Amino acid sequence: MKRNIIIFDDTEVRRHLLPLSYTRPVAHLRVGITTIDEKWRSMLGEATYSYLTVPYLKGKYPLRARRDNLLVAGHVIPTPELAQQVLQLQHGEALMVGEDLIAFNGSAHDFDARHWSNVVYPGQKPDMITRPYHLFLLNGKVLEADFDRLTSGRQSQPLSETNIVIGDRNRIFIEEGAWVEGAYLNTHEGPIYLGRDTEVMEGAMIRGGFAACQGAKVRMGAKVYGATTLGPYCKIGGEVENTVMIGYSNKAHDGFLGDAVIGEWCNLGGGTTASDLKNDYSEIKVWDYVDQRFVRTGLQFCGLIMGDHSKTGVNCMINTATVLGVGVNIHGAGFPRNFVASFQEGSATAGFKNVPLTTFFGIAERVMARRNVQLTDADRDIFTAIYNLSDRYK
Repeated sequence: MKRNIIIFDDTEVRRHLLPLSYTRPVAHLRVGITTIDEKWRSMLGEATYSYLTVPYLKGKYPLRARRDNLLVAGHVIPTPELAQQVLQLQHGEALMVGEDLIAFNGSAHDFDARHWSNVVYPGQKPDMITRPYHLFLLNGKVLEADFDRLTSGRQSQPLSETNIVIGDRNRIFIEEGAWVEGAYLNTHEGPIYLGRDTEVMEGAMIRGGFAACQGAKVRMGAKVYGATTLGPYCKIGGEVENTVMIGYSNKAHDGFLGDAVIGEWCNLGGGTTASDLKNDYSEIKVWDYVDQRFVRTGLQFCGLIMGDHSKTGVNCMINTATVLGVGVNIHGAGFPRNFVASFQEGSATAGFKNVPLTTFFGIAERVMARRNVQLTDADRDIFTAIYNLSDRYK
């Protein structure tokens, strides 16, 4: 029988990762090239996988528990060494790094009761995603590791001579079906990975680390700085730096986006620019859903954190470290406030109003249909649950 692996959400970590974790288990966040979930699967091997997360997500991400389970933390970035230690756990043992639980082998009842014997991980503390901005802070390091893991022992598709390469050509990997012509590709500061059926148009300038996952597009003349990741079917133009786009989102036109995390099914209108540095160069504070206030980050650079299905209109201006919830629609002149709760629409000048759920569903259906993806009943249940959460207004 296959091993039963459950990827679990740490409750407190998940809340700190809102709004990105509203719509998915934490392990489905993307950092580097793949999601955390995909990293665990590649390192733990063939098994039955499921998720332990909040109840309203279980319709789409069900839990399949048995008498014997291997539970691993969805916010932890695995390494081969860490995965090996996890696989060696005996029944009733938990792998710990300080106070952080990495993995547990045993019954769901004992996991809930925290009834286990500790095994201290002897290696270096693994990287963990506990705040949204950790995704772009760690993206360069994780992208390098993912690149090496995904390309080891494999042959890249040939790179056209119409491209100009600065640095080591061996740090460029092109999957089948990818198209890149007349681009500038610089690998001095990191590798460049072009996934299946991606497209880099002529005149685009890319400095690694950079990853474009399946179906992503870089438009003509785009200026891309590392470490930037485009999830599946994302599209970018203009200037982008140190940004993670989880999937199916667009910033197709001019404007700046940097030190940012963009969820799925988002769209940044032409000319939208999101600041990532305060004019006085002071420390950045960012909205935290747990503390219900703006908290210190220790960062000087932090841009837009954007929940799924959120959008900006043409020429929108976004303040440093702005957090937009799920289903937010910003348009008009002026800088909107630095935190906009889910399912709100409006502008800095006209104010904001609630978006009815039926209106949101209609927009989401049209947006997703353009990529031949259907809004499912499970999706509707998730958005309905988020809509009814009291903290989305705070």
